[in-house]
Amino acid sequence: MGHAKTSYVCLPCRASYKQPYDGGRPHRVCPRCAEPLIHVGSAFAAPPRRDTEAWRVLSVLLHAGVRFHKGCCGGPGYRPRTLREVRERMAYARRTGEPFARALVRHEVP
Repeated sequence: MGHAKTSYVCLPCRASYKQPYDGGRPHRVCPRCAEPLIHVGSAFAAPPRRDTEAWRVLSVLLHAGVRFHKGCCGGPGYRPRTLREVRERMAYARRTGEPFARALVRHEVP
């Protein structure tokens, strides 16, 4: 039986790669540009390469430390899909002092 695969992303190339996870080999590089790949998790679905807004949202999520690992109930949970949703959650985090990463994965902003 083979090892389960997980996703790695190159933000400059807007490319996603499924590769076996190897904890002993944490650093992987993009085959196109040789930049480091970001491990995003096994529940990740890449947006289309031409969808610049979706890649900007993904960049904000990844730089905040949000990843797409499967939870116990079938998925990574809520993730914002538009820049508007990201801005709402950033404003909420600034207003309340909640950590940015936690505010981004909040399903509803009070």
